[in-house]
Amino acid sequence: KENFQGRGNIICTDMSNLAPALYEADKYYVTSSIQENNYINNILNICKEENIKGVLSLIDPELKLLAEHKHLFDAKNIILLQSTLDIIDTSFNKYNFYKTVIKKGYKSQKSYINLDDVKKDLNQSNLHFPLFVKPNLGSASLNISKVGDEKTLNSLFKNHDDLIVQEFIDGNEYGVDVYIDLISKEVISIFIKQKIKMRAGETDKSIAIKDQKLMDLISEFVEDIGYIGQVDIDVFHRNGEYYISEVNPRFGGGYPHAYEAGCNFPKYILNNLNGISNKPEIGNYEEGTIMMKYNELKFMRKEV
Repeated sequence: KENFQGRGNIICTDMSNLAPALYEADKYYVTSSIQENNYINNILNICKEENIKGVLSLIDPELKLLAEHKHLFDAKNIILLQSTLDIIDTSFNKYNFYKTVIKKGYKSQKSYINLDDVKKDLNQSNLHFPLFVKPNLGSASLNISKVGDEKTLNSLFKNHDDLIVQEFIDGNEYGVDVYIDLISKEVISIFIKQKIKMRAGETDKSIAIKDQKLMDLISEFVEDIGYIGQVDIDVFHRNGEYYISEVNPRFGGGYPHAYEAGCNFPKYILNNLNGISNKPEIGNYEEGTIMMKYNELKFMRKEV
């Protein structure tokens, strides 16, 4: 809203009128669930009513749904501020993402979807407990288990389908916010935060750092894969090596840290919506800034 003031409006949608962010928007709409057949038409009608030029989502399942209907938005000259369907699919299938990262020559933590392969590497000491087990297609860090023994591992595979097992990397963890220009496809901004504390899958406390080696790696990686718009990347660092763990092709929950430190993605979005390519500003942020999340309350009087 700060960046669009006087130049455009922010319209928010949610399936619940109890979503607090709705009331920060210039205007809001309560929609059906994304699982309902009329959802996309509902969004397109809102776009027409409000003369919307760009659409973005903050939840993983909707990214794919929007990408599948990109042609409908293109026909109305509405820009989807996200990567393409194939890249979204690759990013959300954790094992396919792992194979893609390795095939491209980058490092990632060892990952498995076959329990026998896990046990084989454990027996050969190529893999060690603890391990992380989670849904291969999950999001929002739901149902993640840190497993310390084979009995628990067997139990999880017995009771759940489509699991991925990942190596535990004991090292520093970083969150990297990146903006790739929608017009030039060039990396415009990279912000690195070292994660100090996590809560419910999101960065709760972090400190901004600058690391040229990591910036170069991320710049090469996102252009190599073909991401565009805003992306959020999780990286581990161990023994001088970086391991690309996961990419969320959307704004991450820790992006406010990047914004306050000087990485202005809304400005880049506004320029792109107006047909203007952004100039790279990589590393142009304040190092050493610290983000500390805390809960806020919003009170309303229910309309009778």
